[in-house]
Amino acid sequence: MAIIGTVLLVNYVQNADKRALADTETESVYVVEKTITAGTGINKAAGAVVRKEVPKLAVAAGAVTDLNQVGQKVAAVDLMPGEQLLATRMVDANALLGPARAQVPGGMQEISLKLPIERVVGGTLAAGDTVGVFLSVDDSTAKTGRTQLTFHKVLVTAAQFSNGSTAKSQEAAAEEEAAAGSLNTKKSSSSDDTYLITLARNSADAERIVFATEFGKVYLSREPANAVESTSGVVTGARLFR
Repeated sequence: MAIIGTVLLVNYVQNADKRALADTETESVYVVEKTITAGTGINKAAGAVVRKEVPKLAVAAGAVTDLNQVGQKVAAVDLMPGEQLLATRMVDANALLGPARAQVPGGMQEISLKLPIERVVGGTLAAGDTVGVFLSVDDSTAKTGRTQLTFHKVLVTAAQFSNGSTAKSQEAAAEEEAAAGSLNTKKSSSSDDTYLITLARNSADAERIVFATEFGKVYLSREPANAVESTSGVVTGARLFR
């Protein structure tokens, strides 16, 4: 009798929701079952959402009724179990940049350079900064080197340590650690003294930067919007002390 009573009680509890909604107009929407962290797509969060019947009066504005509404979008914020999946909380992956990324201007592409600390303004660059790009190569024909400040106010879209972890500016590190610092403040022990700096540039300029990286050296200067753009042309050994 005890076993029979237990089974009946379980069935009663399981059907409680159905009885409660028996005389209520409902709508089928997706509800979050497991925490979905910001930046994660529904397609990569298996079993994180489930389709449920919800009273129409309780359906939130923008509630997702078809996962095709979401497609390849990702969560803009952490989504917690029990809340309805809302289309307004899903964004294109490219739109979820955060402080570690800067939007790439239309028509441009990104290129990453692995540079030592002395070539990235002492390791103080961060996403959103603009830089001057110096290209320096050896000219075997002229038996001399050639250096030029070739590009001005180039946008930095990302700044990372060589191990891929996000690099922080001095201000950000100070806020987080409540102490002065630079990119080195939170550097992982698995990272060396080089940085991955990602720049936004058109394809023709990117080619020239790659060439200098392969066959010479690249230096970056911090060049804010109010910096004066000037250059003396190509500097060679013959022109160095003029």
